[in-house]
Order: sequence, then structure tokens, then C-alpha cells
Amino acid sequence: MKALDKHELTARNFPSAQEEAVTARPVSPYEGPGSAYRLAFTDTDFLLRDDLRPVRMQLELLKPELIQRERGIESTIVIFGSARIPPADVAQQLLAEAQARAANPAEIKRLETGVAMSRYYEEARAFARIVTEASRSLQQPIVVVTGGGPGIMEAGNRGAFEVQGQSIGLNIVLPHEQEPNPYITPELCFQFHYFALRKMHFLMRSIALVCFPGGFGTLDELFEMLTLIQTGKCRRRPILLFGREFWTRLVNFDLLVEQGMISPQDLNLFHFVESAEEAWALLQSEYGLGTADGHPPVPNDMI
Repeated sequence: MKALDKHELTARNFPSAQEEAVTARPVSPYEGPGSAYRLAFTDTDFLLRDDLRPVRMQLELLKPELIQRERGIESTIVIFGSARIPPADVAQQLLAEAQARAANPAEIKRLETGVAMSRYYEEARAFARIVTEASRSLQQPIVVVTGGGPGIMEAGNRGAFEVQGQSIGLNIVLPHEQEPNPYITPELCFQFHYFALRKMHFLMRSIALVCFPGGFGTLDELFEMLTLIQTGKCRRRPILLFGREFWTRLVNFDLLVEQGMISPQDLNLFHFVESAEEAWALLQSEYGLGTADGHPPVPNDMI
């Protein structure tokens, strides 16, 4: 009997699923979409059954978790905000074109508002650059996370990209407004079906949440985070709202206190900021970054 070589003795006991998926071949007459012969984990029709929803939810939880873990990502800062806020140069160009063709006053006013709001794109971009560059000296660098789409999300990924940093995009399947912006690190560009699992991943590694002006989606994300912290379902972390004027016009926080809907202390759950530099300075103060023993916390509630 031939002796086994060292490689054979240390090889895995069973073929991997990847190997089996490659070597498994359709067998006539068991070919075609109606056949049950395919391996269960390669059978898309089977995996997409309604009964397999719990399995799909588990996969959507595990895929981003395992990939981030493999890349050593432990601390993140999440940037929320509108998909409809363009870069300043784009906003200016759109306004100039409308003025040149003598567009109606309503369109001109809307585009003028777009120019004013575009400053938030530039602040998000600058903030992501600061976070990415400044955290390189930390034992555990901080990675910027966005929802992966256009607008403020693009600005966050773009800022990190411009200083050769990695960033994460948590995209979701939507009928409009959502496809990956070109600045996300490809290996960290994820796509979700379930909003709940996407929002869970926003929180799992986050040391801060930075919220720029936005619409229903931004409000949904912001108030879920505030609720989870208010109710003690997750630990406290800084929540920064960019643009006091926008947020105080949109949400009457004082009325909520006056009517007894929230406690006065709940107003301490967030901070208003106006610039990228102010936001980073606040986070430095919260975590002691820049001091000898300052470092961002590593969340211990990852899977």
C-alpha cells in the first residue's frame, strides 16, 4: 500500500462546498430548471422560496459581518443624509443652465435651494477626509460607512477615496435613487434586501452617527438610532446633526419636551454641528483622540 504524503495527511477531511459546487454536474435527464437534483446551496429557485426567508436574513446578516471581520474593520463612523444633495459645482451648473434658458421662477428657486444645500455635500466630503486621515495614526483606524448611494452618501465615500482610504457602502434594492456610487471600496460594497438588517449593520461597529439633512429615509435612520439609545437597547455614542437651522425647523424638539413626549435629558442624545472640523473636534473630545491613551472603542456586540 502506497504511503500517504504529508499533504494528503493534512488535507481537509471533506471537500468544501465551493469545490462541490464546481464539480457537481447536471445529469441527464435531471437537467433544467424544474429539476430537484441541484445542490441546495446552488439552487437559486429553492433559496428564493418564501419559506427560506429566515435563511436569507441570516445570510444578509453574515456576509457583511464576515467580510468586515476578515478585513480587520472594528470601528466605523456612519454618515447619513439625502441622496438628492449634489456637489457644489454640479448644483451651480444646474442653476446657471436654468437661468440661461429662462426657466420658470419655481425651478430657479428650487435650484437656488440646491446650491445652498450643496454645502452639506462638501462638508460630508471634508468630514470623511478628516476621519480617514486623522484615524490612520490610531491603533484601530476608523472606517467611514454610508448607505452607498448618491448625494451625501457619495460625498462620504468620496472623501475617504480622495485620501486613499477604504470606505463601506451599505446599498439596498430600491426602485430609484439607489445604485452604488463610484467611490466605495469594491470589496466593501454590499447590497441589502432587508432594511432592518442594513440598519443593524450601520450600528454594529459604529462609534458615532453623523446625520446631514435628508428626507424620509434619513429621518427613519436617525430616529431609530435615537430610539435605540434612548431606550437602552444599544450603548450611547455621539450623534451629530449637521445644520442646526435645518433640524430645528424640521423637528420641534422643544415642543416634544414641553408636551412631555420626551425628557429634557433626551436633548443631550445629540449635538448640532456646522462644519467638518467642528464635528471631528467634538469626536476627539468625546473619545480623547489625540491624547496618549485616546482611542475609539471597539464594539463588543459583533456577531
